[in-house]
Amino acid sequence: MIVAFVLIAGTLATAAALLLLTPLLRRRDDARPAAAIAAIAVLLAVLLGGAGLYAAFSNYKWNDTSTVADSPAAMTARLASRLAREGGSQEDWLQLGRSYGVLEQYPLALRAYQRADQMAKGQNAEALMGMAETLVQQDVEELRGRGGRMFERALELDPTSRRALFYSAFAALGRGETVLARTRFNQLLAQEQDPDVRALIEHGIASANEQETRVAGQSAPAGSAAPATDAARIAVHVTLAPELASRVPPGAPLFVAARDPRSPGPPFAVKRMAAQFPVDVELTGADAMLESRRISAGQQLEVVARVALGGTPTATSGDPFGQVSYHVGRDGKLNIVIDRLAP
Repeated sequence: MIVAFVLIAGTLATAAALLLLTPLLRRRDDARPAAAIAAIAVLLAVLLGGAGLYAAFSNYKWNDTSTVADSPAAMTARLASRLAREGGSQEDWLQLGRSYGVLEQYPLALRAYQRADQMAKGQNAEALMGMAETLVQQDVEELRGRGGRMFERALELDPTSRRALFYSAFAALGRGETVLARTRFNQLLAQEQDPDVRALIEHGIASANEQETRVAGQSAPAGSAAPATDAARIAVHVTLAPELASRVPPGAPLFVAARDPRSPGPPFAVKRMAAQFPVDVELTGADAMLESRRISAGQQLEVVARVALGGTPTATSGDPFGQVSYHVGRDGKLNIVIDRLAP
């Protein structure tokens, strides 16, 4: 930007100088010599005078690089460069992970936390929570898988950690361990003052209670009154386009998930299975990740079938996938052809 300004300013100054110098350097009709000395004086006055006036009245700080040098991205880059050269302590790598997290550079944050975890031989709760949070920020489904297990381990190492207790409570809820989830939520609620956080915890308790009530109703003896269940379901027939068959290795996992593009958050239902085609898949309320997000009649959802080449729920570039719009309660079995690659 500075170079462009200098070039433009120089061009304008040169143009002004030419306009003034041309009459002075033109051959005179009376054969007297051109006013070369006057021309040089005018040139110096235009160039040096312009520069001097700009320096006197402009408030731009030409040598001030503090804004760029002190930006979060620049400071993180310097820290990463230093650690790459010199190594560093566990706390240095934890700080790098936190910095990358703030910048939403999650793959780099995960690497930094993993380095801290390796240095601690798996005994650092902060490193475990950093890895778990980074995984969940990329894909909330991780709360029921690897991320959830990491929070459990972090809670074992640091039973006083409210972060680990908070996330592990929701992880337990996702696994259907309602008693454990409610116990942890109540522990958090007893000491929480922030009204927004309290509302979230209370919502977790309500979800645990709702899940227990439904399970109790489903297991009630024959002849007893049971609450009506939501019979909403999604049925799809998934096939793989022949031109992508060579891209799917044996044993690759297939994820089929129902999402609402207008409602960010975890999917309303998801299933994982072996990528063998063709395959019929049915999603119901039993496949929900959270009790508060379940498929129901009338929803207009997007059903995505994706082969996870990286083996994780998080989509990666090059993953084969296909999708279809599904109206719950109205559509029957629809076809999904996996014929595209994730960008």
